[in-house]
Amino acid sequence: MATQQPLPPVTLPPPTPPNPAPTPVSLKLENIQGDILSGLPKKTETLYFFQITDAVKFRKDLKKFIPLVKSVAQVLKDREEIEKHKRDHHASVLHGFRPILIPLVGVNISFSHFGFKKLGIDDTKLIDTAFLDGQRFDAGANLGDKGSGSGQDFVPDWEEPFKKEIHGVIILAGDSHPSVDKKLQEIKRIFDVGGRTSSISEITSVQGDARPGDQSAHEHFGYLDGVSNPAIIGFDTNPPPGPAPVRAGAIILGQDGDESKTERAPWMVDGSFLVFRYLFQKVPEFDDFVFRNRLKGPGMSDKEGADLLGARLIGRWKSGAPVDLSPFQDDPELGADPQRNNNFHFSAELNFQKLCPFAAHIRKTLPRADLESRRISIERNRIMRRGIQFGPEVTRAEKLAKKTFHGRGLIFACYQSSITSGFQFLQSSWVNNTTFPPFETTPEVPGVDPILGQGTDRKLTGTDPNNPAAELNLDDEWVIPRGGEYFFSPSIQGLTNTIAA
Repeated sequence: MATQQPLPPVTLPPPTPPNPAPTPVSLKLENIQGDILSGLPKKTETLYFFQITDAVKFRKDLKKFIPLVKSVAQVLKDREEIEKHKRDHHASVLHGFRPILIPLVGVNISFSHFGFKKLGIDDTKLIDTAFLDGQRFDAGANLGDKGSGSGQDFVPDWEEPFKKEIHGVIILAGDSHPSVDKKLQEIKRIFDVGGRTSSISEITSVQGDARPGDQSAHEHFGYLDGVSNPAIIGFDTNPPPGPAPVRAGAIILGQDGDESKTERAPWMVDGSFLVFRYLFQKVPEFDDFVFRNRLKGPGMSDKEGADLLGARLIGRWKSGAPVDLSPFQDDPELGADPQRNNNFHFSAELNFQKLCPFAAHIRKTLPRADLESRRISIERNRIMRRGIQFGPEVTRAEKLAKKTFHGRGLIFACYQSSITSGFQFLQSSWVNNTTFPPFETTPEVPGVDPILGQGTDRKLTGTDPNNPAAELNLDDEWVIPRGGEYFFSPSIQGLTNTIAA
């Protein structure tokens, strides 16, 4: 490839104060719901969305339900048991036998603002306007989802169940559909769903599954997912190299790093906000786009050119190798190495868009040195992602037609101590913002995140490393939001002493 002319150094603005030193942490792992810090182990997951129909009886039923809720401490024990099981059966797997999974199911529960309102619980000290407004309003005001109307009358182009008022969600994650379904039936009996004394009614449920074989942990476009979750000070021991660990309060309310720590009501401590988004992916159309717009160079095949463009749109190769470290060809060994695959920083002052486009998906959602080199902390903007894929693999007919016939995508879920500083901020101020990240010494406008960006101005620069100023027009949207809501996941004590009181 042709060499790029040297670029001038970045002129940094006056520094902002760095993060304060973390205080000693003693997290009550038996009090925090398990999905938040450790992630419920899962090959499959069902999200059961409900409305509360009888608030008084619901609180009574909830007392019977709470023993099913798994804490972080319990999930850590489950993971130890899973690892021991893997070691004990390692030899049989080597001889070609299919591994037998431990029948484990983890259950967690979260509530929307409308659910707390139905229960008569004052949640104003959660101090989060996005949560209090709900995602349906936010979809039009801040997220950029398509729809009709405006303000409180905005109706997003979502599936019908998600346009209704949702009071809560029960998450069930486990080893298999039979295990999860059996646990869901047990839960329905607790709340007498469908019976004469039912305290909840089902709005809808969605089911996700890990993709098969070597595509496990890869989302439907084919790229390794979930690599860059933040390490938590006081919880994660010896985290792999990468972005600096964050204080627990970035994810857990009432802990060091929670911007509103002193204002929280006692029942809110050790809880976390859950963002759910139902995201459909147009995989054949995405594959067709990157092939039609493939990059070209001496000795580069059509497939290699398409793979390179796809990697520059995402910021990673399908193996998980970041283009910041392996800019022009995939490195599966790097992608599979947790000690290296997240240890990069987007050193913009050295290469600008030569290695990774400013608008690449992983750079938009975690800009690293683009802000940290300016002494701008992004700790409060970190989120803990817990998504899973849904829908079938792409069929041969879809590949031939270059068109999606079957619904598939990502059940996106993430936790944070503030939606307004976390998910909402990332979507509105970073992902959808064509001028982010900002650089004063380069003429190129970054453009929109090609994967999650919403809006009409769908183009970006930097996809061609030899001509970073060239704009690439994105002629389609490959990720379509079709539902969502904002929830709060209380602590075990909060569930017991306040919500079920």
